[in-house]
Amino acid sequence: MTRIRQRIFQAWFRFTRPMTLGVRALVERSDGKVLLVRHTYTKGLYLPGGGVEKGEIASLSLLRELKEEGGIELAGTPRLVGIYSNEGVFPNDHVVFYHLRPSDWVGGKATSVGEISEIVWADPATMPDDATPATKRRVAEIFSGGPNDGYW
Repeated sequence: MTRIRQRIFQAWFRFTRPMTLGVRALVERSDGKVLLVRHTYTKGLYLPGGGVEKGEIASLSLLRELKEEGGIELAGTPRLVGIYSNEGVFPNDHVVFYHLRPSDWVGGKATSVGEISEIVWADPATMPDDATPATKRRVAEIFSGGPNDGYW
């Protein structure tokens, strides 16, 4: 998606949806590395996730997004870490953040399809330079007990 199309899409969302909700997950592999994805329509590496569709509950959105973006299927119950304000992206945008330990998922034969241009398994201690600031903060919260101020 081009930047112009992305901005039009965001403007349409602001107009048609007074509040938006998304999900993201920190997916941890048995060697301690975490799943990051690069989208075709924006810069940086992100934790996998996306928007909650109308009529969809957050947990089902998480299932759908993990399957689409990383080939991940749940084998256990992901831990709800928190709900964060994401006003920097949209006014009234919120992100439901989950943590999947290695025993919580199966599959993981990640395929870069559609909106994902790259899949990376990163060491939490040495995050890639182009991981987004929010991604780095969430990883630090999980692995280092970093602060959680409620903002994405």
